Order: sequence, then structure tokens, then C-alpha cells
Amino acid sequence: MTQRLAVLISGSGSNLQAIIDAMAAGRLAAQIGVVVSNRREAFGLVRAARAGIPRLYFPYKPYKDAGRPREQYDADLAEQVAACAPDLVVLAGWMHVLSPAFLDRFPGRVLNLHPALPGQFAGTHAIQRAYEAFQQGEIDQTGAMVHWVVPEVDAGPVLASVQVPIYPGDSLEELEARMHAAEHRLLIEAIEAALG
Repeated sequence: MTQRLAVLISGSGSNLQAIIDAMAAGRLAAQIGVVVSNRREAFGLVRAARAGIPRLYFPYKPYKDAGRPREQYDADLAEQVAACAPDLVVLAGWMHVLSPAFLDRFPGRVLNLHPALPGQFAGTHAIQRAYEAFQQGEIDQTGAMVHWVVPEVDAGPVLASVQVPIYPGDSLEELEARMHAAEHRLLIEAIEAALG
């Protein structure tokens, strides 16, 4: 039986595209039940439309403007995601910390891709922060990880990780390109392992 994913994005959706490509190539035995974005302009929604995948724009701003708590947004988001009965929820560039109001709905079934090694550069701008740390001589490599999501940012149990070298002549853009290529491979491996 083909297992079902829900993929949550906030941006360009290059990691979503890696999942779509792996499914199309027969490397990943899964289907995507829904792609959710909290940003209307996220190009990942276009990628989902091109692949014929149901998509949902679900912004936080109306909740914030109405003075409704973040937990209410997360609970309503969980209700929307649960409608596709996912075996696994994949956060692939989702820029929003999820509370237990969401996570408790999918216990042990929410994965996040983070562009840093375990214990390093939690939160936003991780690649840029790693690049700057390399320039300061504080690190000699970076990497990416896929971890199970807990309420603390980028702190859940690690399912898979990969080291990515930083070279002395690298521009930030070169490091970002190398990181994204590594992320795409790692994410597919981690999803396969999680669906096991």
C-alpha cells in the first residue's frame, strides 16, 4: 500500500520538488496528499499545481490580526492536514514553529529538514550562520539533518544527517547550492527510513 505524505512549505519548494522527482522516478514509494503553505507567494504551491497535487494556502496572519492564539492556528492547521490522512507529515522549508496543538495530532509522524548538523545553528538563517562561523574559524564543515519534530526548535531526535564541506574560496551562494543538493538526497533517504 502506498503511504501518504503531507508536505508543509513556506518558500520555493525545492525540497518538495526533490520528493516529487523521487516519486516520479520510482525511488520513493509514496504519494503526496496535500501541500500546505503559510505564504501565498510560495513557489512550492506552483510546483504542487504542476504535479497535480492538492494544495492549501493557510496563513497565520488572520489569526494574529484577530487576536486568536497561535495554538488555535496550529489546531486548525492540524485539522486541515488530517483530512488527507497522512502517514507522515514532512516540514520541507516550513518557517513556523509548531506547538503541541499540531504535533499531538500526529505523534511521532512529523519530520523536519534543517540545514545544519545536530546541535548547531538551530532556527533561521542556518546556512548563512554556518558560513559566517567558517569565516571566523569556528567550524570547518556544516551539514543538514532530518529530525522528528518536538516543540523545541530543531531539537528532536535525529533520523538522518549528512556533513557538507565548506571550502575556503566558497561564496555563500556556492555553499547554499552544495547544501541544497545534500538536503534533497538526505530528505528522500529519511522519508524512506521513516516510512520503512
